[in-house]
Amino acid sequence: MTLLESEDHYLTLFEYAPISMWEEDFSGIKHRFQELQQRGIQSLAEYMQDHPEFIDACMRDIVVKRVNQQTLSLFKAKTQADLIANLDRVFRDNMRQHFASELMALWQGESSWTGEGVNYTLAGDALDIRMSLRVIPQAEQDWSQVLITLEDITARKNAERRFESLFEASPISLWEEDWSGIKEFFDELRTQGVTNLVAYLHQHPDAVAQCMGKIRVVNVNQKTVDLLKAESKEKLLDNLDKVFRDEMGKHFAKELEDLWKGVLCYEREGINYTLTGEPVNIQLTVRVMPGYEETFKWVLVSLQDITARKKAEEYLRYLGTHDVMTGVYNRTYFEDILRELELERRDPISVIVADLNGLKQVNDTMGHQAGDELIRRAAEVLRASGNPGDVVARIGGDEFVLVMPNATEKECEKSIKHINSLIELNNKYYDHAPRLSIALGAATSVPGIPLEKVISLADDAMYKAKGLYYHRRKEDREGD
Repeated sequence: MTLLESEDHYLTLFEYAPISMWEEDFSGIKHRFQELQQRGIQSLAEYMQDHPEFIDACMRDIVVKRVNQQTLSLFKAKTQADLIANLDRVFRDNMRQHFASELMALWQGESSWTGEGVNYTLAGDALDIRMSLRVIPQAEQDWSQVLITLEDITARKNAERRFESLFEASPISLWEEDWSGIKEFFDELRTQGVTNLVAYLHQHPDAVAQCMGKIRVVNVNQKTVDLLKAESKEKLLDNLDKVFRDEMGKHFAKELEDLWKGVLCYEREGINYTLTGEPVNIQLTVRVMPGYEETFKWVLVSLQDITARKKAEEYLRYLGTHDVMTGVYNRTYFEDILRELELERRDPISVIVADLNGLKQVNDTMGHQAGDELIRRAAEVLRASGNPGDVVARIGGDEFVLVMPNATEKECEKSIKHINSLIELNNKYYDHAPRLSIALGAATSVPGIPLEKVISLADDAMYKAKGLYYHRRKEDREGD
């Protein structure tokens, strides 16, 4: 093949290459760099920041010598002359950003550069492009021959933008995270011969916090910012220690155990905190993304706010265990506690049974509203008299029980005296309301006697006290 035939051959390859190709002359840019170096300029980045017009001048210095057919097709130009005459319509707006990066690479002595940017067709359509620049070896002294290739990546970038929009606009909190530090930690432990992570974490409790510190948050969506009451993504990412604290360590330890066993997708409930300090009950879903099982470099975490659901569940549990009128425990809860105490029997256990005196008369003469208020006052007294761990329950219309684990008979007697003093105090406070009177009966367990029998003994003692109350009232009326 002759030299002429060889040149024609490569020109044909250039002309009909399936990718946009440009032959350009950067010698004008080379001269500008030399002038700056002669002036002692050390940092091109600082110079371009102070003299942004330098970037535009360098763009004007570029001489387009030749483009191929794919370039004309890509930019919707009829001819090469048509394209070159309208380069200001092709290279504009965001073009300056990636061109500044090209200049930095050349300034630092690089002969090639690759990056992404945006160009425009002559019809005005935006083109996402991947650009590669190469100074031809024989032109490295003057940059008179530079080969540029442009790959149209618009479809790929549109798909990325679509998925970014789905991520950003998701109605649940989404986090993109890098957990490769945790994977490296696991690999190191296995190298050391660790086979049981649960035992290791038990021996090294600080390891959980260390692993939390190895997580790198790459991105969060707007729902996350709103959920955690942050002013911005940046503000949130700078204050993650306020979000992940307290109870977080407990369920994160369970997550580590799952990951160690190869469970790469799991759900858990936990508590995070807003930047203003409020707890948020969350449903956490963690998924190591496909293709990243060996590195954990891409992990998608979703958080759903289940605070309202938790409150509803707590309220339902409350309704199932508490008496709505008084706020103390109900009979169902009392019976459950009694069974638990019997199963884990540790004597002594003291019980006080309480029953209102004169409630029927108050209901008959003043109405059930007044009677209900009297029941609530009795609950207030009994609740105030108890110690931590004691259980106060309403087990009938006007009947209550106070269960005191570990309380001796003497301590039980003191509790009755305390209740009576609180009754007097309550009557002074409600001086214009019906007088509160409660019949009290007590019993203390001993080994070998079922707790049901203890309750029965306390109940008998209460009825004796109630009988004495009505007997005295009858004597008082007869005396009058």
